[in-house]
Amino acid sequence: MTSSAAATWTDRDAVTGEYAKKVLAYTDCIKRTVEKAKEPGFDESGWDELAAMLDTKKFRRVGNDKVDMGWDVYRGLLMMWGTTTDFWAEFHRISEVGDRVYLELTEHNHPRGGTESVVNSCTVYQFDDAGKLVHLDIYLQHD
Repeated sequence: MTSSAAATWTDRDAVTGEYAKKVLAYTDCIKRTVEKAKEPGFDESGWDELAAMLDTKKFRRVGNDKVDMGWDVYRGLLMMWGTTTDFWAEFHRISEVGDRVYLELTEHNHPRGGTESVVNSCTVYQFDDAGKLVHLDIYLQHD
């Protein structure tokens, strides 16, 4: 990494935006829950902390290949992924504009018994007037 690249990275401790802080809390919750997901007895209720950050009735996630899903389907995807994959991410940048937050990460996914994949991601988080997350758009760069 060059010093000019590092200078463009966001200092996580300097984040002040209300929604940007919620996005950081969301990503922290994902990491904690993925770690807990490997414990015996973990079930879908393990995602309740994350669900509390969303309006689960309005929530939509649009990801790879423009696949659009609501909370129930997304929670199932998280269950499948979280119980079988180790995950960590390198934080790069975060920007808040109106009710949207743009988060850039390098994500590391290592399925149990598989090979680690590393992708750059940019996720757009949209919040409603009540401060609940209602929409995710996920963009990935693969090798």
